[in-house]
Amino acid sequence: MQLLVVPVYAAVLALLFVVLSLAVIKARRTGRVAIGVSEDRALERRVRVHGNFAEYTPLALLLLAMAEWRGAPPLLLHLLCLLLLLGRASHAWGVSHADEDLRFRTAGMIATFLTIIVTALTLIVQAVLV
Repeated sequence: MQLLVVPVYAAVLALLFVVLSLAVIKARRTGRVAIGVSEDRALERRVRVHGNFAEYTPLALLLLAMAEWRGAPPLLLHLLCLLLLLGRASHAWGVSHADEDLRFRTAGMIATFLTIIVTALTLIVQAVLV
């Protein structure tokens, strides 16, 4: 089974990861902070946005790739991948601002958790049916 859907979204998410990485690098250079966050609250936010992305995105993509490999319907995969992409972008947007709008952060985490849960359940159903 060839993976056709998930790699496209993985590539877009990889580009978002690079953007988030560059934001951390820029803040480190501006604040002259090599390790940690010092007392720089803006840097701390950028580090956590980047870290949260790195914590959740790989697991979600791994589950999605396994579901596609096991034959999940392409429409379901597109919907879940889009949900993950929008969730990660929403979370990054919400957390990266000091005057944080919790709606973006919350929506981002809900979208990410829904992606992981629905994909995990899909894999369980696929395993039971085969």
